[in-house]
Formats: sequence, C-alpha cells, structure tokens
Amino acid sequence: MPMLDIKNLTLEIDTGTSRVKALDKVSLTVNSSEIRALVGESGSGKSLIVSAISGSLPSNWHITADRMSWQGQSLLSMSSAERREVMRRDIAVVFQHPISALDPSATLGEQLEESIPDEFVEGSWFWQRKQSRRSTAISTLHKVGIKQHQQYLSAYPHQISTDIGQKFMIAMALISQPKLLIADDPTRGMETTTKTQLLKLFTRLNQTKALAILFVSHDLLAIASMSHTMTVLYCGQTVESGNMKHLRKRPLHPYTKALLDSAPSFRNDLPPKSTLPTLPGTIPTLQHLPIGCRLGPRCPRAQRDCVITPVVRRIHDHNYSCHFPLHMEKL
Repeated sequence: MPMLDIKNLTLEIDTGTSRVKALDKVSLTVNSSEIRALVGESGSGKSLIVSAISGSLPSNWHITADRMSWQGQSLLSMSSAERREVMRRDIAVVFQHPISALDPSATLGEQLEESIPDEFVEGSWFWQRKQSRRSTAISTLHKVGIKQHQQYLSAYPHQISTDIGQKFMIAMALISQPKLLIADDPTRGMETTTKTQLLKLFTRLNQTKALAILFVSHDLLAIASMSHTMTVLYCGQTVESGNMKHLRKRPLHPYTKALLDSAPSFRNDLPPKSTLPTLPGTIPTLQHLPIGCRLGPRCPRAQRDCVITPVVRRIHDHNYSCHFPLHMEKL
C-alpha cells in the first residue's frame, strides 16, 4: 500500500461568478523509500498539489478526490488537529517561497528549535533540554550547507537572502525526521556546488533513513539523477507516470518527450549552438481550456479524436493519457 495515495484529485477555484478547475483528476502515489519527481511547466499545478496535500488552501477553493490518503487514513476526513499532527511529524514540506513561509516576528533559531519534536530532546533539566535543542539545530544547519550558524540563528527572516532561506526551510523540514519530504523546487537559485550537496543529502537520507521524497522541480537534470519514478503534469492534469528510466528511454506522451527534448543534458546528438525543440503555442488559461485533450492545440500528433478526453491507460507500471501515444507500434 502506498504511503501517499491520491486518485482523481480535483481542485476548483471560486472566482465569484464561476468556478475554474485548476486541477482535474490528478492521480499520484508515493511509496515507502521512493523518490518521485513531479514535473511540468509553470502553471501546470505542481505547487497546488503540494498545497492540497499540506492542507494550506484558501477556504473558497473546493477540493474533491476519490481517494486522498496517508498510510491508509483519509486526509480529507481528518480534523484540523489530526491533519496538523500528520504534518508536524510524518510529512514535511519545503515551500517554493521560503521567506514568506517563515514567521517574521521570530528569529530563525527560535523557529528551528521550536520545530524539534519533544521526543528528540535529551535531558531532564530545562537547561539541558535547551542545550540539546540548540545542538540539534546547529548540526542540522551544517547538513544543509549553512556553516555560519551563529550569524543566522539570531537573524530574522527579512535579514537573510533567498538561498539561505531555502536552505533553512530544508533544515526545518528535516529536523523532525519525517517519513515523507515534499520539496517544492528546493534548489531554485542555488549555485551548482550547493545544489549538488543538497541532492546528495536527499539521496543519502533516502538510502539510510528510508525517507520518501516527492521532488517538485523544473531541473530535469537534478530529477533524473536521483528520482526513481516520475509524474508529468500538463495544465492541471497528469499525462504520464512511470519508472524514471523507462520514461527517459521511451516516453509515450508527446508532452513528456517535448520536456525531455528541451533539456540539452539529455541530448548526446545535439550540435553546438543548435535550436532546442519546442512545442508551438503556450499553456492555456484556466478560463479558456480546450475541449478533449488539453495538449491538443499544441500537439504535433493531434488528430480528430483528440477533441475527446483521453482515458488513462496502463502498460505494466506505466500510465499515460493519449489517443496516439509514441512508440505504440513497438509495444
């Protein structure tokens, strides 16, 4: 049974005069010790899925799902206290905009030490427990690449740069030793050395602590280097999902192939200074979605049947939604 199991998640936004579907029947699973990548261009709904899982959606947004469970328990039917307990201990989230996710009235040290569960604090006397919290906070900051701990533990969120804020949010997520880490574009804006260090940290925690990771990112090279499986989103829908190696070798959905072809690192035959392949057009707005397949107006393989919404098809552990998939004649 998957740790996180989502089936047909639909998110509707009430605009006052109508409702628009930001997410439409999204399905996603994360198993124990699995690193799953969630990819798609900007506006495809990746961060909305993260907010839906964490329960941080506005009240005028309506969420429904056939199934949205954590270790067999429905997240949608939980009380607010139960949901907070799950997010406090079992699921940790690194949000996309770190500075806005921090409390501006407390120092970084106070927020980090407050995130440490009581069962991880050693000592009987208050001064021993305070020392234990500070020691755990410092060691966690060192793991994510923040060496000047004295400077940043006493600083407020507005006094730090965005990249330090991103590292600090990762430290806050890891300090409670969660079972699932949801990282929403955690390496954005980081220099290559720091990015490599964090990716190695995630991989090591996955291998030694059996930490499951939902890795949301635009960085296809980073995703390919550490992920076991991948789910591809387009315009609020899951279009393909499966094993990472199989998707790289033989994608079935045209959008997945376009994403992989747009990354120069995956193209050994790409001549220098050549133009990268792209799909024509842009992602449609939520108010003007095309009928049938949402990729239809941009798809190079589109035909008359594409005005009908494709059903989800499955080949072994490979799911896709396309009337005219790639390589089908070879399967």
